[in-house]
Amino acid sequence: MRTLALSVLHEPPFTTTQHSDTEVVARESAAWAQELGLISNGQRLHRADAAGLASRACPQAPRDRLRLLSDLITWLFVMDDACDEDGLGNDPTRLSPTAAALLDVLDLHGGPGTVPAAGPLGLALADLCRRVRAYGRPAVMLRFTAAMREYLLALLWEAANREHDRVPPVHEYVQMRRHTGGVFPSLALTDLALDGLPPAERRADPQWAALELIAANLICWCNDVFSYRKEHRTGPDAHNLVTVLSRETGDERAAMRAAAARFNHELGTYLSTESNLLAQHGDAVRPALTTRRNWIRATYDWSLAAERYA
Repeated sequence: MRTLALSVLHEPPFTTTQHSDTEVVARESAAWAQELGLISNGQRLHRADAAGLASRACPQAPRDRLRLLSDLITWLFVMDDACDEDGLGNDPTRLSPTAAALLDVLDLHGGPGTVPAAGPLGLALADLCRRVRAYGRPAVMLRFTAAMREYLLALLWEAANREHDRVPPVHEYVQMRRHTGGVFPSLALTDLALDGLPPAERRADPQWAALELIAANLICWCNDVFSYRKEHRTGPDAHNLVTVLSRETGDERAAMRAAAARFNHELGTYLSTESNLLAQHGDAVRPALTTRRNWIRATYDWSLAAERYA
C-alpha cells in the first residue's frame, strides 16, 4: 500500500535541507520530555524524530527557536500517541478532564500562576507557553494558544467518533483534520523562529487565508497517506483520509489513489495561490511562503525517512 501511495503521490517541487544542529536539538528535546515526565524511555520518541521534522521545516532558524519548535512537535507526538495508541482518545469522558486542564494552562498565556493539575502534559505545555511568551511577541502568543485550543477540541471530536464507531463524511473530516494535525500551532512557532510572518494587513487578504488552509491540507493528507498502513495494523481508524474515502468508494486501493489525487490537485492549487500572493504582495509575504513550502516538503521527506510509519 505504501508503494502504491508513492507511485501516485506527486513529490512537492520544493527543496529544503536539515538544520546543522539537528542531532543536538534531538538530544535536548528527548531530555526535556524525559525530565518533565512525558516519556519513560525515548524509544517511541526516537522513532518519531520530532527534531528531524522541525529541522526540515526551519533549517535556518536560531538554535533556541528550533529547539522550541522541536519540543512542541515532541509534545504533539506524545499527546497523539496517548490518544491514538494508549486509549486516552477512545472515550470523550476520559479525555475531557485532561483537555480541560490543558485549556486552563493555555488560559495563563505563559504568565505567572499555578499550573493546573494536568500532569506531565500540563507541565510541558506550560513550559512551552512560558518560552513563547519570553520572546515578547504577543500576537504570536495569542495565535499559538488559539491554535492549541482548536487542536484540543478537535481531539475531543475524534474521541466522540471513536466512542460511537463513527466514520465522518469526507467534507467534515477535511475540516477537522487541519486541527487534529497540530499544523497551525506548529506554523505559529515556525513563523516565530524565522521572524517571517507578514504584517496583519497582508494576512487579511482572503487569498492568504486560503493558502493557510491549502498548506494544512497538504501537510495532513501527506501524513495520512504515509501513516495509513501503520494505523490499520491493529484495526481501522476512522481518522485518515484514505479511510473516509474508502467508506465512500468501497475500495481501499481506489481510496488510496483518490487520496493521492486530492493531494496532487491541492498541490497545484497551492502553487497557483502562492503565485498570486507573490504578485500582489511581493517580498512582504515571501519569507512566510518559504516557511509553508518548507513544511510541505519537510512532511514528505520526514514521512519517507522516519520510523514512525514503518
